[in-house]
Amino acid sequence: MRLLAFDPYVPADQAAAMGVELVQLDDLLRQSDYVSLHLPDNDATKGIIGRRELGLMKPTAYLINTARAAVVDEPALIEVLSEKRIAGAGLDVFHREPLEAESPLLALPNVVCIPHLGGASKHVMAHQSRMAVEGLFGLLDGEPVNVVNPAQLARALPRLRG
Repeated sequence: MRLLAFDPYVPADQAAAMGVELVQLDDLLRQSDYVSLHLPDNDATKGIIGRRELGLMKPTAYLINTARAAVVDEPALIEVLSEKRIAGAGLDVFHREPLEAESPLLALPNVVCIPHLGGASKHVMAHQSRMAVEGLFGLLDGEPVNVVNPAQLARALPRLRG
């Protein structure tokens, strides 16, 4: 299999060492049979796959988004899937979560929708469970770990101890 990637932050020699050929996004979309998205949602990536980009994909290509919903223009995706301008999509992220029962994505025969756990292997689930338990015990012991918002924690600790 030929592996193509678009990543403006990875040096070509590093990609080549992993057997990956770096190309521009438009070239990747034109050439790929499967486009799998692995990127964060930020100002540079929001809507990076829009109507124009979807139009570059082959009619036999599939889009897989297990990254963030905001990187794909969902109405444009629904349009190209409905008109079979691409073969299909596999999605585990949606602009509205949980995915609403009336979402057009659920009615399309060329779309596979799953909850946001596409990467939830046995090992990932075990690791996440361990992290959750360690976090809970750390909090109960007064030594919390993996604190994302220390200001909120400082306000909450007195209530937890009281």
